[in-house]
Amino acid sequence: MSSPADPQRAVEERLIFWSLAGTWGLYAVGALYIAGPVLGVALAAIYAVRAYAAPALPAAHRPHPMPVTIMVWIGAMAVMLIALVIGHFLQDLGAAKTVKSTIGWAKGWALLAIFPLAGACLLVRKETLFKANGWFALQTLILIPVFLAAPAIGLPEKVFVSPLKIVGGPGPEYFTLFLYTLDPESGAVRLQFTAPWAPAAGFVANVMLILALEDKRLFWRVVGVTAAIGIVMLCKSRMALLCLMLAWPMAFFIGKLARGWPALLASAGALFAGLFSAQIIDAFTAFIDRVNGMRAGSNRVRQALNDMAFDRWWTEARIWGHGIVENGPHHVESMPIGSHHTWLGLLFVKGAVGFMALLLAMLWTTVELALAAQVRREARAGLAVIFVMWFFSFSENLESLAYLYWPGLVMMGIGLRAAAEEARAASGAPGAQG
Repeated sequence: MSSPADPQRAVEERLIFWSLAGTWGLYAVGALYIAGPVLGVALAAIYAVRAYAAPALPAAHRPHPMPVTIMVWIGAMAVMLIALVIGHFLQDLGAAKTVKSTIGWAKGWALLAIFPLAGACLLVRKETLFKANGWFALQTLILIPVFLAAPAIGLPEKVFVSPLKIVGGPGPEYFTLFLYTLDPESGAVRLQFTAPWAPAAGFVANVMLILALEDKRLFWRVVGVTAAIGIVMLCKSRMALLCLMLAWPMAFFIGKLARGWPALLASAGALFAGLFSAQIIDAFTAFIDRVNGMRAGSNRVRQALNDMAFDRWWTEARIWGHGIVENGPHHVESMPIGSHHTWLGLLFVKGAVGFMALLLAMLWTTVELALAAQVRREARAGLAVIFVMWFFSFSENLESLAYLYWPGLVMMGIGLRAAAEEARAASGAPGAQG
């Protein structure tokens, strides 16, 4: 097996490997927020050059055929840009804000199409992702004791804010090196690792878990799973814990449906649920109330932000949205309206048009990967990633964190490539790969 720095390895693989394996180094200098979009632009440029020069390239160096689902994502993100421009025009926001928001689109929404494109069409092997993920996980395990010791020995929460913030971004927290944070309600220590806030670290951990579980090397699989669970426990994110318990098992279960026994198990589960539905509903309601009660203040702020997003969307800008994010009033701590919910945030900023664009892309991808997961493990891993995105879309903004969970998007693209290969093989079309 070639080493990560093997010059024979495709340039896109080397870029992806070192970007993921070097995550902690990038975070240490405050460059992580910049690195994600830069990597995306580099991968998009590589694809454009390869696609243009494909007729003159050896077959092994040509990009893979673009799956239809990737076209759907590209179209959906293009619709996001159109909604942005029209929203700015209708709200009379001016050319300067339109340009600034377009740059924000390129650093956020565009990545949701670019990284799956790279995984599906460029010369990227899943093993490269697994290796890089293993190194990232190992470094994380080594650093966890340092982060846990920091508050005990009196080190500050924030080490520094990188001067790289001059390039612009959603806020200084994206360029800040944190050792830990203190929960404002309970005073408990929370770790946010390489993320701008603790729950976002849980998002990264769930992607790390999926890549680790697919790694065939036992040591690295154990390292990855241990690091992922450690991040979820220490970031103390309720959504991350729920996702950890459900996303991968759901993908695994769906991937086995063709074998018959999952359908029988589901039938037995449905019968059991029907017989004890009242007790199950009561227990589930009690569990949800208990979880929500853990951070009641946070829940009130989130709900207020969501209510404002929905009400202002419905009464002011249903079709194209408001064009930009707006900060809420004092009672929601001046947080951006819709900032804790992808779907309500989309309705507020890009209206029903943006909402439907993302919904179509995610539903299409889920169905495509669910079908392919019956025969390809890559598709099963991609399905687990889209499940993680579904979960966190109800507590985070997917576009603002794409620079962090991009390895999952690449894995999703690899899964979509596998799905397309299976479809071509089933139809007898040329170009099917084993």
